[in-house]
Amino acid sequence: MNKEILRLAIPAIATNISIPILGLVDTYIVAHLSPLHIGAIGTGCALINMLYWNFGFIRMSTSGMTAQAYGSNDMDETANTLTRSLLFSIVSILLILAIKDVFCEFVFTQMETPMEIRRYAEEYFKICVWGAIPTLILYSLKGWFIGMQNTLYPMTISISMNIINIFLSYTFVYLLGMGIEGVAYGTVLSQYIALIAAMALWYHKYSEQIHRICWEKATKMRGLYQMLKINSTIFVRSLCLVSVTTFIPFAGAKEGALILAGNTLLMHFFSFFSYFLDGFAYAGEALTGKYIGAKASKEMRRSVQYLFIWGIGIACIFSAIYLWGTESILAFMTNQAEVITSIDPYIKWVIAIPIVGFAAFLWDGIMVGATRIRPMFYGTGTATLVFFLLYRFLIKDWGNHAIWFAFCCYLATRSIVQTGWWSVNEKEIIK
Repeated sequence: MNKEILRLAIPAIATNISIPILGLVDTYIVAHLSPLHIGAIGTGCALINMLYWNFGFIRMSTSGMTAQAYGSNDMDETANTLTRSLLFSIVSILLILAIKDVFCEFVFTQMETPMEIRRYAEEYFKICVWGAIPTLILYSLKGWFIGMQNTLYPMTISISMNIINIFLSYTFVYLLGMGIEGVAYGTVLSQYIALIAAMALWYHKYSEQIHRICWEKATKMRGLYQMLKINSTIFVRSLCLVSVTTFIPFAGAKEGALILAGNTLLMHFFSFFSYFLDGFAYAGEALTGKYIGAKASKEMRRSVQYLFIWGIGIACIFSAIYLWGTESILAFMTNQAEVITSIDPYIKWVIAIPIVGFAAFLWDGIMVGATRIRPMFYGTGTATLVFFLLYRFLIKDWGNHAIWFAFCCYLATRSIVQTGWWSVNEKEIIK
């Protein structure tokens, strides 16, 4: 079981770590142009990520439903699940392209973005938004690959896309002098090339699936409704997640520039931990779905137990690293002594995050594999309510400590609600 978990988790971790590189590469390449370009890229990337994040439900629903069909050895259904997922991707793409201008105008107005930054950021956004086509189709393909117990292909696609993006963006900016447009075109072209590569990989290994696709079965209302129900629940849950993670820098800004800078750095500690745990969550999606589809209750329980053993071990390792190595990590991240000093009182919360949060990540993966999405929504919805209530009542007396205490309680609540739900419903899930 350990080999099976690591076979799925390690490529997924590599994929997760490579994802933020796409935005970092764009920032690095324009870093030598002007501070204005850096701010514009940061704003444009945030806008694109905000738009794409809420469509992550496509990957999650696809992986869970595909894994169950794979476990029951229903290869016709695996093919039809991919067809349904691609239909949802196409509808989502059309929606994004329809609202892109209104969305851009609304966000920039609400953010009160300075005009000199807005001009470049809009330039970047209006080119990069056409990457919605490959990005959302890749969500379907990556989710399907994970459901088919193959996390190697998503890793290959993500890493290749980043390498191509570096080459193209550098060429367009420094050799062709295209400025911020060059960075945007490099990013979009790398996404289209990654899509072509993903389709080639799919055809190379799964071409026999073409003959299994039945349009009549794929478009039956029952299958479409099931996927729609899962997708809509994940979408609402994603809004809860975004509301918390985007509120933290907003709340930090009220405490002053140093606290804002410090909280931004501390969130990187959480993000890096999440890349590792999400890798094991992907393994949970694939294995839980497979064993439920195969009606292998013993193996499913073992996979959950082993996932939590790995989760506890990784959480302890990260907490130990943050306990003894935070000073060195911060020194690597910034040379601003006053920012590092301002962070010191809040490091204890970062040390606690892996311990209180690891179960939330693992349960998310397990619930996706089991296609039991409502418990994820109950856990995240309750946790979001806990976060904002604690922040409201504690911020006056606790200051910035209230933000991090509320965030730790938010992660713990997600873990507790889903643990309780699973313990009550495990037997019914097997059936």
